[in-house]
Amino acid sequence: MMSGGVGKYTHIDNQKVSGSVPSVPDPGHVTVQFTADSNLQTFPPSGSQGKISGGTRPPLDADDTFSKPVSGSEESQRGGWFQTFTVAAYKPYFDVDTTDVLERIKYSLFPFRGTFTEKTVNNPDLYGPFWICTTLIFVAASIGTFVTYIAHKLQKKEWNYDINLVTWSAGVFYGYVLLVPLVLYVILKYFSAPSGLVQLFCLYGYSLFVFIPALCLSVIPVEIFRWVIAGVAGFMSATFVALNLRAHIMSAGERWFFIVAGIFLLQLALSVILKLYLFTVTV
Repeated sequence: MMSGGVGKYTHIDNQKVSGSVPSVPDPGHVTVQFTADSNLQTFPPSGSQGKISGGTRPPLDADDTFSKPVSGSEESQRGGWFQTFTVAAYKPYFDVDTTDVLERIKYSLFPFRGTFTEKTVNNPDLYGPFWICTTLIFVAASIGTFVTYIAHKLQKKEWNYDINLVTWSAGVFYGYVLLVPLVLYVILKYFSAPSGLVQLFCLYGYSLFVFIPALCLSVIPVEIFRWVIAGVAGFMSATFVALNLRAHIMSAGERWFFIVAGIFLLQLALSVILKLYLFTVTV
């Protein structure tokens, strides 16, 4: 044991001391040696400590903490329909860049290829359909307002802005892209035909892009020309949807032809409605 007065410890007795610090016979100084079997804790700890698991460094991608919650957390224990109402559930459907969107728009302008669903089967997006519908609402409202304004001024009549044009356009385009694919999804499930709800949203959203240049051309005040533009746009949009869904609906049996025909006619009906309410200017 130590000997000496208080505050004057000079040496450690030469006896076997258990632990990681061996006894030292030299009275001049104390040498502390750590052996290989020392039971000392390393710093920083190599394992997980406390409530933070997986090491002490933050993840490389901070956004992964939203899409991939830590195991054992409260969020990871919530499942089922709760995840449907989280932002992380829809994040993969907006993971596209400008090149992807432009390429898919290009496919929508060449409807006879019928390869859009094969190109987007692994990565259907909702980014393009959302902005296509939003652009259609803006174009329909702005061009409709501009044309009616010019028509009223040429005839020297009083002009008033019609706010219902914006609300009506929003209801038509958003409602069509949401409700029609949803109903079609239920029908295809009933006939045991392979289909994906997000892929249907993607297909119908991009099918409406052709109406953007059609609405821009509707400023030409020729009624026959407007009917031709609306008809061509409706035919291209209907062909694009029908041909891309035909391969999937053919597994529904003999009724596949009626389903495809119904899809084609419904898309044509949309073009007729747009012609009557958006492509027509009345003073």
